[in-house]
Amino acid sequence: MQINLSQKTLHFKKAATTSRGAYTEHDILIITVSGDNYEKIGLGECAPLPDLSSDRDAYGNLANVSRLITESLSCSDYAECLRPYPALLFALESALYDYSKSPVLYDTPFARSEVGIPTNGLIWMAPYDEMLQQVKEKLMAGFRCIKLKIGAIDWDEEMRLLEFIRSRFSPSTLQLRVDANGAFRPDEAMERLNDRARFDIHSIEQPRPQNSWDDMARLCRLSPVPVALDEELIGHFSLDEKKTLLDTLKPQFIVVKPTLHGGITGSIEWVSEANKRGIASWMTSALESNIGLRNIALLAARVYNISPENIAGVMPQGLGTGLLYKDNIEMDVELRGSRLWRCEVDELPPPYSSTRSKNTSHTHHTPTATVTIEQFKQEWFANAPYVRLHTSGSTGKPKDILGEKSRMLASARATNDFLNLKPGDTALLCLPLDYIAGKMMVVRCIERGMRLIDIKPSNTPLDFVNDGGRLTADTVIDFAAMIPSQVYCSLQDERQRSRLMAIRHLIIGGGAISDGLARRLKDFPNAVWSTYGMTETLSHIALRRLNGEEATEWYTPMDGIKVDVVPEDDNAAAAVADTDNKRAGKESAYRRGLLLIDAPAIHDGILKTNDIAEMHNDGRRFRIIGRRDNIICSGGIKLQIEEIEDALRQYVHTPFCISKRRDEKFGEIEVMLVENDRKEKGGTIHAALDEAFAHLQRYAVPKDVLYVRHIPTTPNGKIDRKAAMDMAAADAALNV
Repeated sequence: MQINLSQKTLHFKKAATTSRGAYTEHDILIITVSGDNYEKIGLGECAPLPDLSSDRDAYGNLANVSRLITESLSCSDYAECLRPYPALLFALESALYDYSKSPVLYDTPFARSEVGIPTNGLIWMAPYDEMLQQVKEKLMAGFRCIKLKIGAIDWDEEMRLLEFIRSRFSPSTLQLRVDANGAFRPDEAMERLNDRARFDIHSIEQPRPQNSWDDMARLCRLSPVPVALDEELIGHFSLDEKKTLLDTLKPQFIVVKPTLHGGITGSIEWVSEANKRGIASWMTSALESNIGLRNIALLAARVYNISPENIAGVMPQGLGTGLLYKDNIEMDVELRGSRLWRCEVDELPPPYSSTRSKNTSHTHHTPTATVTIEQFKQEWFANAPYVRLHTSGSTGKPKDILGEKSRMLASARATNDFLNLKPGDTALLCLPLDYIAGKMMVVRCIERGMRLIDIKPSNTPLDFVNDGGRLTADTVIDFAAMIPSQVYCSLQDERQRSRLMAIRHLIIGGGAISDGLARRLKDFPNAVWSTYGMTETLSHIALRRLNGEEATEWYTPMDGIKVDVVPEDDNAAAAVADTDNKRAGKESAYRRGLLLIDAPAIHDGILKTNDIAEMHNDGRRFRIIGRRDNIICSGGIKLQIEEIEDALRQYVHTPFCISKRRDEKFGEIEVMLVENDRKEKGGTIHAALDEAFAHLQRYAVPKDVLYVRHIPTTPNGKIDRKAAMDMAAADAALNV
């Protein structure tokens, strides 16, 4: 067993404001406990808060943290040795329990995905209108307990907000908690509590700053609103200290935060001692990433014995921080409505890189890289048989998985053979090494002995601006991989277009290739290919020619790879086919369904994709219709998002995408997002849409058009479908 440490900076989607100030980013440490070859992994998170944690100054560098871990593990009781370092203790305990899949965390209905944990909806401090909008969104999402951060806005506006909530939801339908984060002054605390009591508030967290014991004991005794302590528990490490605090202050509730209050060991002590005194409690995260959130949820499920049988009596926990970050870490927990569930996962989570993550959501992207070729080569030539791979997250959250080097070499060999690439050929790397496409370009060069020229990823890779002299106008490029936006931008400049045409084999992947772009590549003298694949298949498994006499809409799998289609259980694929056939007035000549991939050298077992495909009558080739995720079921008619986009592209030249949202009348409705900085709903854009819609069948015309600053894309240029749906849903909520 080995223990590794890595660093990551999380970035908040929006500043998280409390009475202590605003957070915009959060530095964390990730502890990875692993066996040989990463066949088993345990993850823990050390996430002290800079102005709150008692141990916030203990983690200045990884060497210091490593020393603390080594010293504690040499003790007879490592948890006892780490009591002064609750954030580190929680991370190490979690990682070790996760590694061993200890019953302490994993022998519960929640861990087995049999029950979801009720959570409160957190409302952050903001101007009144913004807080009101947050409340509306949480209520629409189904939360029946909300927690408001208070103490920063005007007193009267705070009261208006509470009045709005209670005028629409009674205490029997909505539990209302408030958190002052110690913001009340001694001369105003009781007055404010008396004013708020009429709103039937469940509890107020930490009305006075910690260590104000005389004031706090008086409030716990006299307040008409029950008092819950959370910051007050910080810094009390021993069991005797915990008993003294509870016996002295006598709160009605305590809020247990493992990162702040003693890790797993300390949290269990707090809950146990509170129970002995008739003090209720719930557990909450303290701005951890999904790693810490997952481990806190597993602990809460154990401590509070959460099961399907007693779920009605479970107090909502504070487990919503997974929604706060732009660049959170994908883990096996998911917030569905107001409950947090543990999801079933097939992929083994890898150890996480020390590279600091950048915001990649809800904006338009030019390809960038945070991993250098030196870092990747170091990882590739290390003894471990795996490398880290990151999925793009175009239809959901990005995922981190492990790629087996031997299988990556098999994929590289198949591509090199398909394209007849030879040792000594020159390959251009202009894609970020954060994702599989960039990594596989390096692996193909290693497998075939090609010369690799790497340049900084950008949308104009053939501009030759910052190539360090390795790439010149006379350089012959035998092989290059690009995404559609790079090809499109290169075509806009005559010099770059000439260089693009000179590439002997150009493969394009990572997104749909429009008919217009395909037409501009049709007469290229050298081979241009569209690729089909995904991270799980270690890049592409099939290619189709876009130019010359061999141009086709059908993908041909590489050697050793077979594909087929199968109808989905709910007949979604078949229903789409039926709709298309009725529209065309004919029966389809091809079998249509969800694509199956059999690539034994690359992937274990048959991979069932979410892509709807048609199989050619030759039984080998296929073409992609769209993703099953991207079907809109509207008023009994099933529409394929990609087909509507294809139909509109020849008329709409402004960036756009088709999305969907729930609708009371139709079930789902089609929403078109159009990029427009000025958000004007008239003029040339509106006229272009009118013309485009006139060429669609009536039922395929979008029922709503949403003008946005940018079409959301993933870091490697794909439309971020999940973000687009979120934007469509949020727009509807704002207009309720």
